[in-house]
Amino acid sequence: MEIRKARIEDLPRMMEIYAYARQFMAEHGNPNQWGPTNWPPEELIRADIAAGKSYVCIHEGRIVGCFFFQYGPDIEPTYRVIEDGAWRIPGPYGVIHRMAGDGSVRGIGAFCIEWAYEQCGHLRIDTHGDNTVMQRLAEKLGFTHCGTIYVEEDPYPRLAYEK
Repeated sequence: MEIRKARIEDLPRMMEIYAYARQFMAEHGNPNQWGPTNWPPEELIRADIAAGKSYVCIHEGRIVGCFFFQYGPDIEPTYRVIEDGAWRIPGPYGVIHRMAGDGSVRGIGAFCIEWAYEQCGHLRIDTHGDNTVMQRLAEKLGFTHCGTIYVEEDPYPRLAYEK
């Protein structure tokens, strides 16, 4: 597998992957993370691509996954307030959002997260409390649960992790 920046011509495939991910999450006990809001919206993905912060995972010439990645100081406003815990490491960090795979290849999520970690050496992620798939993946990859954060998109708390 390989990672590259997403291009606007990748958008239809990326939206197919997000549709698959919404269905997968709903079928695996997590219907509220992306389902009710049909998250992520196409306009946001277009903006991510234009900003150079959207990436695709390619396997055998085909896009099998996609995600948002950014690195810098204090880049995620929703991470400024963390409840029931604290971030472990101060300073610049990378963040992954909107990560999804099409289910065709095992290990897409781990590959994308490890790639992002290699870019910066300090990564923060969050996930819905019902997203046990992502929680298990974070723990498997050596992330530490640090507390709870809240996002603007919905009222559900998110479990915050750091590596």
